[in-house]
Amino acid sequence: MTIKHIRNRQLSDFSTDKRVLFVIAIALPVAIAAMCAGLLLLQLIRLCTNLAYFGQFSFAELRLEDASLGLWAVGIPVIGSLLIGLIARYGSEKIRGHGIPEAIEAILLGRSRLDAKVAVLKPLSSAIAIGTGGPFGAEGPIIMTGGAIGSLIAQALPVSDNERKTLLVAGAAAGMTTVFGTPIAAIMLAVELLLFEWSPRSFIPVVVAATVAQLGRSLLGMGEPLFPFDGAMLTTLAGFAGWIAIGIAAGLLSGLLTQLVYACEDGFQRLPIHWMWWPMIGGLVVGIGGLIDPRALGVGYENISAMLDGQMLGVAAITLLVVKAVIWSVALGSGTSGGVLAPLLIMGGAMGAALGGFLPDASPGFWALLAMAAMMGGTMRAPLTATFFAVELTGNVQALLPLIVACVTAHAMTVLLMKRSILTEKIARRGHHIVREYRVDPFELTHVRDVMTSDVISVPAAMTLHGAVRFLTSPQTRHPSFPVVDQQGNVLGIVDPPSVLAWRRAGRHRNQSLGELLQGARITLAYPDEYLAGLVDKLVHANVAHLPVVSRTDGSLIGYIGWKDLMRVRQRLATETHERATLMGPKRRRTARQ
Repeated sequence: MTIKHIRNRQLSDFSTDKRVLFVIAIALPVAIAAMCAGLLLLQLIRLCTNLAYFGQFSFAELRLEDASLGLWAVGIPVIGSLLIGLIARYGSEKIRGHGIPEAIEAILLGRSRLDAKVAVLKPLSSAIAIGTGGPFGAEGPIIMTGGAIGSLIAQALPVSDNERKTLLVAGAAAGMTTVFGTPIAAIMLAVELLLFEWSPRSFIPVVVAATVAQLGRSLLGMGEPLFPFDGAMLTTLAGFAGWIAIGIAAGLLSGLLTQLVYACEDGFQRLPIHWMWWPMIGGLVVGIGGLIDPRALGVGYENISAMLDGQMLGVAAITLLVVKAVIWSVALGSGTSGGVLAPLLIMGGAMGAALGGFLPDASPGFWALLAMAAMMGGTMRAPLTATFFAVELTGNVQALLPLIVACVTAHAMTVLLMKRSILTEKIARRGHHIVREYRVDPFELTHVRDVMTSDVISVPAAMTLHGAVRFLTSPQTRHPSFPVVDQQGNVLGIVDPPSVLAWRRAGRHRNQSLGELLQGARITLAYPDEYLAGLVDKLVHANVAHLPVVSRTDGSLIGYIGWKDLMRVRQRLATETHERATLMGPKRRRTARQ
């Protein structure tokens, strides 16, 4: 067996090792803690709702539409927003917003470190916001809270940054599963939004955490779908066109709502008052919206049930859509605390219910379901998460194909219409651009022999230090460094201006040969059959810009490679990405200069 075959056999598809078992073991208590936090959040929301609107210290599920406070109801969201502003200013500013962008920012920029304040204040502030009428969902806050729990547990243990990230996301997935009973969607959310990688070392612990949370729900008697729905329609050409139409409409509405949210945020930024007071203004708008349509307040799960049952159509659906969109955009733009997922479902469902009369016949609530998922998939740019979320929420596997068509269509619309999503726009406004496209690193596929310089100019080991100085400073010399070889062709090292300067400073004699100067020196070599990913590590570890490439069989010099050769690989990938195929062959995309 050749050396090449041995090396290829040692390489594997994944870099995951047995360390993942340790991370899985930690993911178990993380999932249990996140599940408890999710259940606590749901109870806090009910308690705050009942205290604010009914004056009862109760955990019963009472509907906001049944509250009879009249004009006094306008002040309830204002008071709740004041409390949130105080918590944000004197507790932790990270509770502001809907949670997912903050989790992404912590993962990518904060080494997946979240403090204990977030784990405590985020669910408390969200419960106050939603309980006092805020038109938000509980998913964003529980993702942030579950993530904070995972991060805190990880910070107390000897784990790497990547393992801490995995445990943060595992807590977030467990929290989302606890609230909605959607473990598959929680896993897909981790893959599409939070992990920023696709590898067993992170994927397996997240799956374990989501599964444990779902098992806990089942043991607590919460295993049934949150919104059971068995409606369907025949797969026809007209029906297929309807699925696409819903996706297009959802994509357009997603773009409009995203722009509206950040237009409101820009408006608040211009106010001559401290940001602590902004949520009160948003709360006033929420209170007025509640007078127009009380169904727009709170999480509004009963609205989702009504849409799926076909009980909300026409004017009622349009009114709910408009009021919910306005108060949600203003409140979210004011920097209060609350999630976006449930509002997106409600607004998308209202749009689907309103458009259902113009689309092919289907079961009552079917078009509302498609629009809910498409709205979520388009706005969050997570079509797989949205598809599985709708399936698990309803327990309706028959709707899988229509759901994926509508979600992918909405996703395509928002990708083509907007540079960033509602989640990444906030991070971009803080000065950080995020690319959400996963590709195989070209360094993992390219061998050294594919990019090395084969026509190598070397210098003999017998050359003196004085001769090396004259050679390197000669106008005819085109490169800054050269491999030094002995009479047998073996590479002894590299001569370049820094090494020459170091020798001169060390008092080496000008007539000493390079072979003598390099005697006993450690040299890093590259081989033609190794991948550039490993070569990069060698360059960094040796702190050099170039490496000689030698044969594995006899050690003879066959090439030379440096950082410029690596950059050409990146440049080639960019060129291939922007080439357009034509009937007769490849054609490059014309640039503005052309």
